[in-house]
Amino acid sequence: MLDINSLKFDEKGLIPAVVIDNKTKKLLTLAYMSRESLEISMEKGLTCFYSRSRQELWLKGETSGNYQHIVSITADCDGDALEVMVEPDGPACHKGTFSCFNDTVWESPELTESQFSLEALMKLIEGRKTEKKEGSYTTYLFEKGIDKILKKVGEESTEVIIAGKADDKAETIYEISDLTYHVLVLMVQMGISLDDIKRELASRHVIDHKVKQEKMTK
Repeated sequence: MLDINSLKFDEKGLIPAVVIDNKTKKLLTLAYMSRESLEISMEKGLTCFYSRSRQELWLKGETSGNYQHIVSITADCDGDALEVMVEPDGPACHKGTFSCFNDTVWESPELTESQFSLEALMKLIEGRKTEKKEGSYTTYLFEKGIDKILKKVGEESTEVIIAGKADDKAETIYEISDLTYHVLVLMVQMGISLDDIKRELASRHVIDHKVKQEKMTK
């Protein structure tokens, strides 16, 4: 175990603490600890920071109930920054969002495309429902409700049919993508997960396999 006396606090007696969700590995917030707040954090097993704006100790969750239960505290190689792994009771951000880091400044188009998954898109859509973002089309759909979402699913289904009938592969891909997105929005609205769909499709595969075997034995 590293002795906290070997940590390097800055000229104001503070050290930056990067707080990460132990289960999701999501970055939650960047805060600062003084020697006293670090000692309190270790004693209570709850994150305690030093508020630079209020110039006072701040036990996370003391007023909101969103405590952060500490799993581990690790210093970096220079001993001037901390990684705090936690299990949170609720949102980390004072704005009510799960993480303080939500607004993308820049991302690589190539890497973003290569890392795309339906699971990631589903999580993004879920986030737009629980943590409404102004100007977001997805949030707009959730605010309008099930009738609006179903209308869009119907419209996009029609667009897929028209593109497919025209034998336009590129346009069909585009319209199927639109339809897929709106179906995912419908799923989130109704509380349907990707695993629910996978299980249903898997059950059909089993039935299809049994039917095929029965035909082969006749």
